[in-house]
Amino acid sequence: MHFFYLDESGDTGKSLNDADQPIMVLGGISLRDEAWNKTHDELHKLLSRYFDGTLPEDFELHANRLLNLDGSDEFDGHSLDARTGLALDLLDLIAERKHSTHFIALDKSKIKATNCGLSLAFNPSRPYLLGFDYMITYINWFVKEKLGPTARGLMIIDEKRNSYQEKVQEITIDRRFAGAKTHRVKWITEINYAIDSKRNPMIQLSDLVVFCVRRFLEIEHGHRDAWPDDAKKFYAKAYAKIHDRLARKQLVERQGRNMDRLNTYIGEVQCLPVGQWKRRYDI
Repeated sequence: MHFFYLDESGDTGKSLNDADQPIMVLGGISLRDEAWNKTHDELHKLLSRYFDGTLPEDFELHANRLLNLDGSDEFDGHSLDARTGLALDLLDLIAERKHSTHFIALDKSKIKATNCGLSLAFNPSRPYLLGFDYMITYINWFVKEKLGPTARGLMIIDEKRNSYQEKVQEITIDRRFAGAKTHRVKWITEINYAIDSKRNPMIQLSDLVVFCVRRFLEIEHGHRDAWPDDAKKFYAKAYAKIHDRLARKQLVERQGRNMDRLNTYIGEVQCLPVGQWKRRYDI
């Protein structure tokens, strides 16, 4: 069994006009079931070292607390250099444990300006739902093509997305049972298994992944021009670590009748870095 964790950053529901959150990212990390305990132990050791041997009571890693300008809650009073160093160490742990990352980033202004033109089981102008449907396509491809015929995937999402529960279930049913049998999802054992992030550190790592991706893309597309160069360089480094763990850099196309238009639409509203970004940030 392969676990695929999903969290989101920048979701504003049906509103596509939030100037502070112009991009939504849905994604996270994936790992084999037998790797979970070792990664959990290594993560606990890393965080414990950062806090001088003892984690704060009821500690839960939140990327926005870790990486805001001043630090908040458990990170109040911690230097920015220490906190960004911890974030990069956490991303290095994902690579050291040979886990994969996966995400889809969507530009809300492009969604607002673009008509999908299809009748689907969900509203494609809702970034979270569009992203969730795409991640089913991606994960089904990943399990089939990268893990072999006997492998299966389990999608695990942060339970805070309860506001989408009904729509997510509709997408799940549609992907399992609607349309031609040859294009139905077969390689994912369970979809939409929600879990409390406090009890699952892999959701917390996924939160860090999607937060860093969103911030970097906001920088790339001119939404954070006033930020200092050090901040831009940090998020470029973080994005590079995440990007290197992607199993596929290009979009996975959904197969089936009329899905060419959906694939084109996702390509039109997807948010990507500007070309030669590694060279520009000297990475």
